[in-house]
Amino acid sequence: MKTTFRGGVHPKDGKEYARDVSFETHLPSGEVVLLLSQHIGKPAQPVVAKGDEVKMGQLVGKADGFVSANIYSSVSGTVKAVEPRKNAFGKKVPAVIVESDGQFTPAEGIGAARNPKSMSRQEILDAVGWAGIVGMGGAGFPTQVKLMPREPDKIEYIIANGAECEPYITCDDQLMRSFPDEIAGGMEILLSLFPQAKGVVLIEENKPEAINAMKRACAKIKGLSVWPVHTKYPQGGERSVITVVTGKHLRLGQLPADVGCIVDNVSTVRAIYRAVTKTEPLYERPFTVSGDAVANPKNLFIKLGTSFGELLQYAGGVKEGATLKKALSGGPMMGIAMADLDVPVQKNNGAMTVLAEDPAEKAFHQMTACLKCGRCNRTCPLGLTPQMMSLAAERRDYEQYEKLFGLDCVTCGSCTFACPAKRPLMQVFMQTKSEIMAIKKGGGK
Repeated sequence: MKTTFRGGVHPKDGKEYARDVSFETHLPSGEVVLLLSQHIGKPAQPVVAKGDEVKMGQLVGKADGFVSANIYSSVSGTVKAVEPRKNAFGKKVPAVIVESDGQFTPAEGIGAARNPKSMSRQEILDAVGWAGIVGMGGAGFPTQVKLMPREPDKIEYIIANGAECEPYITCDDQLMRSFPDEIAGGMEILLSLFPQAKGVVLIEENKPEAINAMKRACAKIKGLSVWPVHTKYPQGGERSVITVVTGKHLRLGQLPADVGCIVDNVSTVRAIYRAVTKTEPLYERPFTVSGDAVANPKNLFIKLGTSFGELLQYAGGVKEGATLKKALSGGPMMGIAMADLDVPVQKNNGAMTVLAEDPAEKAFHQMTACLKCGRCNRTCPLGLTPQMMSLAAERRDYEQYEKLFGLDCVTCGSCTFACPAKRPLMQVFMQTKSEIMAIKKGGGK
């Protein structure tokens, strides 16, 4: 079996801050902000109004269309408002705001046990859709849709992605250590949907405790195995995962199902298990608060809609003697810098990284002209040519950018990390892709 992929980099992983910190449960105080767009696709439509009493696990936003997802209240209390609120990007989106009563009273039926072996394929798919589960590794794609490929008999691999290659983030590591049987149980459910497929739990070698725990759990299930892989960024990227497991490569426009794969983050797999066996919708998730500026880094179970600022305060705030220079939703390679911490955690937000230095600011002051050294080309996991893509992007030569397969770029940041000239390559590519897609959407040239 393969243990790595082409290119990649080895950033300082920062895992030592929270690697061995066991989970705590954080219960929010005051209001939670339940954004109605926590997924790829159409926002959910609100089904509650100001003044309504709601319980934990009660539907507050109904999926609007095939590619959409239900939204559930993560607390019991009173609907304070239905109005736009900011997300981590600073964009205002529709939201349901619930004032918690501090009781966390579950809605009727939540937690009811079910036996997946007595459920039909459609009943399992309906349970996943009902629960509002989306890709919790960052993508946010509705999971029920992912589990309904055009040709299910051609699915060869179900892959649980436990690589967690992004620096500082450790909640998936802790999840595999603490709940291996639930992750393995979720994989058993998925394998029942695709009887021709093999199951793989992919984990980087720097997580030996998680590897051992998952091996013990997976040994009980036929067709399910654990693949330890080399520690290298971006091992957790979907394309890297598929390349390592199958030797195949996704082309532009292809979905994993097109090469016989379904890939889900281990948090998503556990959410599937709990939705199917415990009638539990997705209203909480594992989350890491870490970084060199955090007083007490933590791995937490948090209620969706809790603010990033509240979670930082629960982790002790900024440690004494440090200055908060940058707060990211996510990790330092692909995370989003936040100007305001009073924004809610969504289904696909797995971490907050708080840094005492801003590496992007530092790089800006060190930036020089391109040295033509080729390091960016060698580190790109897709084999692209970032040096040439950057030239095309700077000239706004979108036709040339597309010819260089620039739209295939997954903006992992490996090229930016490796660049000795400190060029902001990833940021340029993100902007260029956005401009091209806007033109295509508008029908312009």
